[in-house]
Amino acid sequence: MDWTGEIAAARARIAGHARVTPIARLNLGGFDVEVKLEQMQHTGSFKARGAFNTLLSVEVPAAGVVAASGGNHGAAVAFAAARLGFPAHVFVPEVAGAAKIALIERAGATCHVVPGLYADALERARAHEAETGAMQVHAYDAVPTVAGQGTCFAEWDDQGLQADTMLVAVGGGGLIAGALAWWGGRRRVVAVEPERSRALHAALEAGAPVDVEVGGVAANALGARRIGSICFDLARDMDSMTVPDDAITRAQRMLWQEARMLVEPAGACALAALLCGAYVPDADERVAVLICGANPAPDPLAAF
Repeated sequence: MDWTGEIAAARARIAGHARVTPIARLNLGGFDVEVKLEQMQHTGSFKARGAFNTLLSVEVPAAGVVAASGGNHGAAVAFAAARLGFPAHVFVPEVAGAAKIALIERAGATCHVVPGLYADALERARAHEAETGAMQVHAYDAVPTVAGQGTCFAEWDDQGLQADTMLVAVGGGGLIAGALAWWGGRRRVVAVEPERSRALHAALEAGAPVDVEVGGVAANALGARRIGSICFDLARDMDSMTVPDDAITRAQRMLWQEARMLVEPAGACALAALLCGAYVPDADERVAVLICGANPAPDPLAAF
């Protein structure tokens, strides 16, 4: 696979549709860290990149598109489909929460809430695809999705990224697969997962993708039961670590208290590895973190 070419083509394809998100250099918990603010992307996460790239890569059928999502992917597909004039159905698990369900509906999709977790929503989305002929937009395990997410890292290079090491949160693996696909070993990429949702970590230990139990504060964004095959193929030799829920929520609070960045638990997961000591950089090591999502539940402004 020529991932560099795929990602370059995706950048050209989504230009004018996805936002170019800013970077910042912060001191958090005593660490100097460069961050890319993908929580400022359309619908509050990096997912719009993969959604736009997918919908602009193919001829969408009259039945439109369908997606399964913990919330952020569904909102991105709904947004991209509405912008491009396609009907969209999104299946989400109950754990997605009211705020993300409302976000999907505001973006213009028909939202179906499914008992259970992401895997249950995916089963229902596949049934809808078979029944209607709608096009499935996979959240993480599809080449257009991964190439779209890879545009984030190509863009960051153009913005002058100086880091030696990137900390990236992992759910199903589309985002970190995009990082690995773009850099191809030119930068060190470290995977960070919640202890209670560790699909990549378990796959690396087992030597193949395996099913895991899913839970914890970031389950509605990082709660994949099994890592994507594209991610696993790219990530076989990478460093992977897990962080506890309390470290994630501490990182969330620090981003708000010290930088006035309101993010969901998944958005703080990668930073948590640095702040809690799961990842200890060398004295002169330059570290960067992707802030990947800004859709906390409940919506802090829902009452206004």
